[in-house]
Amino acid sequence: MTHDVFNQVPPLTGHDVSADAALTEGLAREGAGWALEELRRLGALAGTERAAEWGRLANEHPPVLRTHDRYGHRIDEVEFHPAWHELMTVAVSGGLHAAPWTDPRPGAHVARAAGFYVWSQVEAGHGCPVSMTYAAVPALRHAPELAAEWEPRLASREYDFGLRPAAAKRGVLAGMAMTEKQGGSDVRANTTRAEPLSDGTYALTGHKWFNSAPMCDVFLVLAQAPGGLTCFLLPRVLPDGTRNAMRLMRLKDKLGNRSNASSEVEYHGAVAWRVGEEGRGVRTILEMVNMTRLDCVIGSAAGMRYGLRQAVHHAAHRGAFGRRLVEQPLMRNVLADLAVESEAATALMTRLAGATDRAAGNAAGDATEAALRRTALAVGKYWVCKRAPVHAAEAMECLGGNGYVEESQLPRLFRESPLNGIWEGSGNVAALDVLRALGREPEALEAFLGEVALAAGADRRLDDAADRLRRSLSDPADIESRARRLAEDMALVLQGSLLVRHAPAAVADAFCASRLSGEGGRAFGTLPSGLDLDAVIDRVAHPGA
Repeated sequence: MTHDVFNQVPPLTGHDVSADAALTEGLAREGAGWALEELRRLGALAGTERAAEWGRLANEHPPVLRTHDRYGHRIDEVEFHPAWHELMTVAVSGGLHAAPWTDPRPGAHVARAAGFYVWSQVEAGHGCPVSMTYAAVPALRHAPELAAEWEPRLASREYDFGLRPAAAKRGVLAGMAMTEKQGGSDVRANTTRAEPLSDGTYALTGHKWFNSAPMCDVFLVLAQAPGGLTCFLLPRVLPDGTRNAMRLMRLKDKLGNRSNASSEVEYHGAVAWRVGEEGRGVRTILEMVNMTRLDCVIGSAAGMRYGLRQAVHHAAHRGAFGRRLVEQPLMRNVLADLAVESEAATALMTRLAGATDRAAGNAAGDATEAALRRTALAVGKYWVCKRAPVHAAEAMECLGGNGYVEESQLPRLFRESPLNGIWEGSGNVAALDVLRALGREPEALEAFLGEVALAAGADRRLDDAADRLRRSLSDPADIESRARRLAEDMALVLQGSLLVRHAPAAVADAFCASRLSGEGGRAFGTLPSGLDLDAVIDRVAHPGA
């Protein structure tokens, strides 16, 4: 023997991922306490070594595109490792892709958000088709006849992979294709054409530069119809069993999200059905985009929680310089700072899911909640997704060199972390969307400030930050160039209001001191003196205490 192995951290397995006080408190607060038992079952599975192995294998064996069969026939199929299918089976059977649409009881979107948050911590890439399917339903409802046909298939809890006619499958999944080479986020620059056919369908000719989840059964696509940019439903396999003329050109070689397939596609007269009116494609597909933006916030919050849990677990078991890392003052500052960021993201995530619930809660919905969601969702998408990469990097650093190697899974988290900030509108798009909502809908600003004001008088630092924000919002000078700063300030004030009202005093105090009053530094681990770091860290290390 050349050495003994000691002072190495045991694997973080055999725990309940849903044992997350910020999550379960938010679940109850937003009306979904009834889902706790099912969430616990999912959390127990998510914390197993078996689930972690599925996540590892799905990423180490990424999807492969097969454009032709051995005889030269065009097939355009994507092959996945069996671990991918295990992950998808759990997600679909758990209703993470569509449960609120079939069981719209109060809290349904919150319950689904909590499940998505927990299961995404096992592996993030497979969340793409899950999220797309969830988000497709409200857009599809712009065409009631299509919705009546496709919604039951999309909402099925049976995962049935493979290209076959939708009517012959036990369940189907949806993807989305909006952007093209020349336009990117400027989808009105799209050139893909949609020509009306005599039977009421359209023939699409053109391309998409990013097609999300090309292995899915059906897609929402934007194309230029005679009446302008229009949304279409395009299936991979036509009702008669023939493959639609949608060609997968190549899979994207991405930084992260490697378990999932994203592709470039071409349409050669592909048959599609119109969703909504001609010329209203952006408005129609925005129903889908807004739902996937919620999932961007959820996914980023989940990544923060995963990185935080790994960092705290490592620090609790690793010794250095005569003490465990978790006992060392500077490391405690870092861990507490990461915990505050994570809890703020989780609190905002659950509030956004609650607003989604109440905005869709009845025939008319709650107008105030809908107005809040329009602004707060863009704010949350901008800020929470922007914080994920720096949070992942700091969590990795807590493990030192052990965190930098692939076996720790933190490099995978780090590569994944920028995605949600780019997907469904990058930072500039999200920040400008905030301005657009405020400019077009005065009730959106009123609802936002009303939500913040629910904590008025509880913390002077929050009150001062809210006053500064109001002054900034009332000044129109250079407002477009200040859009990012406005979105950031709005996010911090909203998170501060939520934490002051709902989080333990130690967490709220640390947030207000470091994020609102300028007492903290720019890097993690620069919380000011005088805070109760023990209580903040114990909330992560011992969530049931």
